[in-house]
Amino acid sequence: MPLQTPDDDRRPVDPLAKRFDEDLLGLDPDDPEARAFAEHLERQQRVRPGFTVEGYLSGMDDFAASANRLGGHRKLMASLLAMLILLGVIVAAWDALVYVVSTFAN
Repeated sequence: MPLQTPDDDRRPVDPLAKRFDEDLLGLDPDDPEARAFAEHLERQQRVRPGFTVEGYLSGMDDFAASANRLGGHRKLMASLLAMLILLGVIVAAWDALVYVVSTFAN
């Protein structure tokens, strides 16, 4: 009889199983619409730090994931918004670089 390790009992755990056991009691976990609603509830009730870099990055991750789920003009508008944010970062970095160079050039 082979020795049993603790890893043998580990099965893949469904991250939404707790949600179906507590909040969505009676709904079929295999139904795609119920799973989408459970994922929506997870995103809405997720608590993360709001004023840290990690909090901002996870917020952008949620924005990117939701933009990828969209289609048509909504996806285009989300892409345009992301490009405008990047343009603002580039302009601010360029302005800071010009300020630093002009300060030390004198």
